[in-house]
Amino acid sequence: MTSQPSRVDEGIQPDAQGADILDQKATIKYRAEIIRKGIHLCSLSIPVVYYYISRETALYILVPITAAFFLTDIARYTIPAVGVWYYRTFGMLLRQHEQDHKARRLTGATNILLSAVVCVALLPKIITVNAFAILIISDTTSALVGRRFGKRPFLSKSLEGTLAFFGSAILVVLIAPKITGSLTEYVLWIAGAATGALAEASVSQVDDNISVPLTIGLILWGLYWLFLPGIDLYV
Repeated sequence: MTSQPSRVDEGIQPDAQGADILDQKATIKYRAEIIRKGIHLCSLSIPVVYYYISRETALYILVPITAAFFLTDIARYTIPAVGVWYYRTFGMLLRQHEQDHKARRLTGATNILLSAVVCVALLPKIITVNAFAILIISDTTSALVGRRFGKRPFLSKSLEGTLAFFGSAILVVLIAPKITGSLTEYVLWIAGAATGALAEASVSQVDDNISVPLTIGLILWGLYWLFLPGIDLYV
């Protein structure tokens, strides 16, 4: 009687296997992830400040800063001395795809600034403020919870991280300013929070710092038009 070939993962629980898979996808250490997300939280100043200033003023501030970050990204790929300094200073915070000189991907900081410029230029202010606040808070929560507690894969992330995104996004929805403050408006934004959680967890060639707020923003713009057509979103 021949014995069946043994499996190397025999005895490992499905949740443990899922956690191993998710951990392998991480490209920086958890401590670096905490530092990275701490810096990410500083971007919360974008929706907070934008709420009190005009679109034109916001763009006057954002466009030069975004251009500086963009040119720095280009320089680190094309000027060796800049690259050496950049990776020596910030290397521990960069994911693998952000250091790939063949792909030449932008950093998360540059992407979030580009996202801010696009959202401010394209979307009504109230939508940008809410969608961007969800991005900053919920992306941070999702990453830290998913890295520490994620065991069940969900789309390209973990179920735990996605639920953390959605839960924290609901808190943002309850706190962030609205136009009418009606129950309908809050329900629309909870639907937007769910959409953002799915967008963040999905596989995409577009950086989630760009895809998440734009997905939420465009969906909410349509929902306002369908369910609250009398509201002026540009007040």
